[in-house]
Amino acid sequence: MAGPALAYWLGRYGFRTTVVEVAPALRGGGFAVDFRGAAHRTVLERMGLLDAVRRRVTGPGAPLSFIDGQGRELATLPPEFAAGDIEILRSELSRLLHAHSLTPPGTGPCPGVAPEYVFGDSLTSLTETADGVHATFERGAPRTVGLVIGADGLHSTVRRLAFGPEERFVSHLGYHFAAWDLPAEAGDLGARPVGYGEPGRLATVGRLPRRAAEPGYTGEAFCVFASEEQLPYDRRDSRSQKEAIARAFEGAGWRIPELIGTLWKAGDLYLDALSRADLPQWSTGRIALLGDAAYGATLGGMGTGAALVGAYVLAGELALAGADHRTAFARYEAKMRPYTTPCQEGGRGAGEFFAPATQEAIDARNTALNTPSAVTAMLERGHDLSAAITLEDYPASVAATAKAHAERSPGPAAW
Repeated sequence: MAGPALAYWLGRYGFRTTVVEVAPALRGGGFAVDFRGAAHRTVLERMGLLDAVRRRVTGPGAPLSFIDGQGRELATLPPEFAAGDIEILRSELSRLLHAHSLTPPGTGPCPGVAPEYVFGDSLTSLTETADGVHATFERGAPRTVGLVIGADGLHSTVRRLAFGPEERFVSHLGYHFAAWDLPAEAGDLGARPVGYGEPGRLATVGRLPRRAAEPGYTGEAFCVFASEEQLPYDRRDSRSQKEAIARAFEGAGWRIPELIGTLWKAGDLYLDALSRADLPQWSTGRIALLGDAAYGATLGGMGTGAALVGAYVLAGELALAGADHRTAFARYEAKMRPYTTPCQEGGRGAGEFFAPATQEAIDARNTALNTPSAVTAMLERGHDLSAAITLEDYPASVAATAKAHAERSPGPAAW
């Protein structure tokens, strides 16, 4: 999400950009992401995407019922708790951002410049030179570019190449999570949104209303489970991932054996550790990090919203600084770090909330969810975190700066 969003803003300000994506095409997948609070909405509005996103929201959703082994309801999680103000399928947002980035409108006298997209490739080395960065790729020819921005997620290749091994900067938060679409054989398993939990593990199933018309859609599963160490599985081997999930839920009650049985025919599986990225600095020379690569926290960290806010701030600072990366990177980090650090705390809290370690903690969570004032306080806390940044009107500031530059030196500005 951060890459196409940054490409849009940079293109709008006259920068020539290339987006390199390891996947062979835009990724699908039916899982949802959300936006909440004024800062997230403001960025979407200034991008000209707020209405388009709202037209594609997943709907009001349905509450999730936490149940016991006999299917009896113990507590209810309101839909807005997970969905925020605006929830959209990740694949829908990906397509929107990609298409939108290809037609940047331009700001003031700066003409919009569409980015180049390179799919099915990945970086293999980065070498900074006196006036650029020399990059090599798995498939494509080498290039020398002015700047490199790593917007490639929690397991960032750019961060590894430029800053060092992942284990130096990404810490395991004691949980893993998984999600997959239920196969047709699941029957009524996803008929209503429910979650069954035991100490250290939770599994939920349900159907997303917006996907109801999709051929073959019968629902989706989402699981969270505790693990002291990060599990040794191959992220490119779906069978090893499925085996890791199955082991985590051995002996669980309710219909969990049936749910885990659906794993073996699931095609669109996502498994990862709840982790957090912490770096002493988000840039080195001409290379900087954005989104989860810099300040990710997996679940509960408002990652998508924070990624789009970060793209807006980084592009704006680069444009205002006339592509002086030293000035722009420092200002970007100074504005974003105080905003993202409290959001990251939600990463550890998400695992402890969904899959508490003891039955007493599960009961306490359920009691809180059955207390309206406690639910209101939790929702307000999320909105306060997402809104805790003052956003400069970068399009207006950049337009004014570009106009003044054009009056002094006629001709388009591009980097």
